[in-house]
Amino acid sequence: MTELGDALGTDCLVLGGFADKDSGYFRLFKSDGRRNPDWYGWRAPVLSPVNGEVVGLYSNPVTNTPGHMQPALPSFIVFRRHDDVIVVYAHVTDVRVKIGDHVTAGQIVALDGNNGFARAPHIHVGAYRGVTPLQIRWDLRAEKKIFVE
Repeated sequence: MTELGDALGTDCLVLGGFADKDSGYFRLFKSDGRRNPDWYGWRAPVLSPVNGEVVGLYSNPVTNTPGHMQPALPSFIVFRRHDDVIVVYAHVTDVRVKIGDHVTAGQIVALDGNNGFARAPHIHVGAYRGVTPLQIRWDLRAEKKIFVE
């Protein structure tokens, strides 16, 4: 894999309480969002999306300030399932796996970060088979709680 790319990838952000109870919109940060710790997702556990093997890692040690990004690769983890589907997580921090590790779906593999070409703490997820991007669908029925209070 020579390029992460964004084809059919998606950004995942942790939501907080309602911004305005009448609007139905959730908040992404606790105060004005100018500091990473203001964001609900900042350093939240990131779980392995699959049972598989870690086949790629990159660490970008520079943490962005919300609203500003660096023109550099983000920290990322590349997973490979038994059927050769590749899943990539980008913008992670505090990575807890190494190349060659076998992971189980739901295992903590990193924390949510803000690095590379990103303006705020989030995780970018992409999936591929060979060079073909795959569409990601989320099964939220497994979630017990949909936002942080």
